[in-house]
Amino acid sequence: MNKVRVWYDSEADFIEVMFEQKEGYFRETSCDQVMAKVDLNGQVIGFSILNVCTLHGRPLDFDLVRAPD
Repeated sequence: MNKVRVWYDSEADFIEVMFEQKEGYFRETSCDQVMAKVDLNGQVIGFSILNVCTLHGRPLDFDLVRAPD
């Protein structure tokens, strides 16, 4: 079974969800509030959501792929 790591930082108002703990980098997604974390091969290993307090009961829809240029 794979573990998922979730981290919420109330001071910075972001949440991070990691599917794997490995080297990688963040890239844009289809939503300005969401960044995908990908490994060095481009596989999604997690994501972060910025400005979490602005959600207030509304869903946040996004794709974990690079946003169009």
